[in-house]
Amino acid sequence: MSTKHKNFSRREFLLRGTQTTAGIVAATALSSAAAKAEKNVFRIGIIGLDTSHVIAFTRYINNPKNKFGCRVVAGYPGGSPDIASSANRVEKYTEQLREEFGLEIVDTIEELCEKVDGILLESVDGRPHLNQIKPVIAAKKPTFVDKPMAGNLEDAVEMFRLAEENNVPCWSSSSLRYGPGIEMRNNKELGEIVGCDAFSPCSLEEHHPDFYWYGIHGVEILFTIMGAGCKTVNRVQTEDTEFAVGVWKDGRIGTFRGLRSGKRGYGAFVYGTKANIPSRGFGGYEPLVDEIIKFFKTGRVPVPPEETIEILAFMSAADESKLKEGAAVSIGAVIEKAKSKLR
Repeated sequence: MSTKHKNFSRREFLLRGTQTTAGIVAATALSSAAAKAEKNVFRIGIIGLDTSHVIAFTRYINNPKNKFGCRVVAGYPGGSPDIASSANRVEKYTEQLREEFGLEIVDTIEELCEKVDGILLESVDGRPHLNQIKPVIAAKKPTFVDKPMAGNLEDAVEMFRLAEENNVPCWSSSSLRYGPGIEMRNNKELGEIVGCDAFSPCSLEEHHPDFYWYGIHGVEILFTIMGAGCKTVNRVQTEDTEFAVGVWKDGRIGTFRGLRSGKRGYGAFVYGTKANIPSRGFGGYEPLVDEIIKFFKTGRVPVPPEETIEILAFMSAADESKLKEGAAVSIGAVIEKAKSKLR
């Protein structure tokens, strides 16, 4: 023992020992509390690291100021080599998620499911979504599927069927559904909604039905405002513009205008029994992520599968109408055709 230690009085020695013991107990308690807090965090995994959404969503969810009780912890890169906007971004976003947010990057979806409690299916390409969600459903993980829900209507119907059959909560939505001032069905100034003209950019992608790639945003606005119940669709297309007219079962008319030139934006003009007023447009991703967090915490889907299927059927029917030179196409018939292919 050193001279310094030999000079301790018995009281000093006991006091220092008590302080040391207290420090160890406190550190152990803090460590235990941290471990408990970490255990109570809802762990989120991402499939498809090829869209800017994965950065925006992770940054918002993992911000400790928001106190969501959720955290994005791991990701599976995915990526589609035949779509430039996927192939050119997947490596960059994967590296950013690893370096900036500390995500663990895994090699398979099965491995991802072992590490998380819920899934964000974010692949920018809708075509692989059905195959990507199958192991997720097998693992019983609640799932949010970003737009487009799938690369065709049949795949979306099958995704929802599998989810229901296995009692796995699953839903999809464009962020525009939750834009401030988009939901207007309870707007007292407007009164009852009698019609709506919605609009959004509408770039095309050769591997997807025309509206699935970007027009989905404006179509989602239309259905958010009008509700489900569309019977038929007529479509007109020019180089710079898409125009689809939907007739609802109660006789109301709603339209979607897809923009490829001029001033582009998101929104709608809404016709009511008391007033005709414009909606607002894109309000960021936060309102959608707030709904996703509620979903993970409650297991309740905010958008019924039937409405999402109808939105996709509207877009698929619009493609059929284009082929028929603008003739009206039944949404019900389009849905039934998709279901019959799966029987």
